[in-house]
Amino acid sequence: MSELLTAEQIQPVKEKIDRLQDELNRVLLGRPELHKLVLIGIFSRGHILLEGVPGVGKTALIQALGTLLGLKFNRVQFTPDLMPGDITGSHLLQDTPSGKREMVFQEGPVFTNILLADEINRASPKTQSALLEAMQERRVTAFGQTRPLPEPFFVLASQNPIELEGTYPLPEAQLDRFLFKLHVASPSAQTLEEIITSRRHGVPPTAEFIFSSSELEKAFALLRNVFLPPAVAKYISQVVAATHPDSPDAPELVKQYVTFGASPRAAIGIAESARAAALLDGRPACGFQDVKYVAPAALNHRMILSYKAKLDGVDADAIIQNLLDCVDKTILED
Repeated sequence: MSELLTAEQIQPVKEKIDRLQDELNRVLLGRPELHKLVLIGIFSRGHILLEGVPGVGKTALIQALGTLLGLKFNRVQFTPDLMPGDITGSHLLQDTPSGKREMVFQEGPVFTNILLADEINRASPKTQSALLEAMQERRVTAFGQTRPLPEPFFVLASQNPIELEGTYPLPEAQLDRFLFKLHVASPSAQTLEEIITSRRHGVPPTAEFIFSSSELEKAFALLRNVFLPPAVAKYISQVVAATHPDSPDAPELVKQYVTFGASPRAAIGIAESARAAALLDGRPACGFQDVKYVAPAALNHRMILSYKAKLDGVDADAIIQNLLDCVDKTILED
């Protein structure tokens, strides 16, 4: 085990992260908790899916984050006629200086640091699947040749609720590649009043702070040394195992309403994001409270609910809260 981080090592990076979070809260009003979870996902090097009805600021949030991080940023508007090559790139026939014609690979918008996949569930399943390799292996394979993507690489996607017309459900394999799925609710009346009185045409103020790529690398390096205690690692494994209805430790709501539980990727994601939550709070080690904070966002899209759950009005968040309470009770009894 490496030595625990010291306050002197953490404090300079924490101050920069606090400034980044404050700036994000200034640019986009009324959602500090959402912004904190997004930053936890970024420092965990994870992909994030934002779900909400049109017009609640999903795209604005991702654009503001791209600006504040000072990274290369591309946006793709997903539509039913979008093709996989429009994302990953394609080969074009071009003239060479020697006078011959050759097929030359033209990089697509996925070759960037931050890819905004806007309204990702409006594209066909074939096009959605073009991101599978990029999101997991951070590379693109075309015509038998594999090309690495820039580092760091994040997919920040927005999605409309699936009940809306003209949407295609994301396949489970792709959902599992998102570290977090976050719900973007409509702003409160107080936030709306502040927007319409201080921002003509809804245009947010210009960002006044940039979290540089070198500072981002420092944060990544620190995160690698945030300590995950064995007891917390065991807790994470118990929580993820209990999402499976055939597990002996599964609570009653899981057995009743969950068809398939979360994958091992969920346990890895919870561990990394719990470390990031501790880093944002300036702590050298993560604890049970960090796991409880990030678990709903990491599990709500990875559990496949049965049709009975929809009929009874039981959602993933209620099941996850019940699961955490049951695992806590089991630990206390042991």
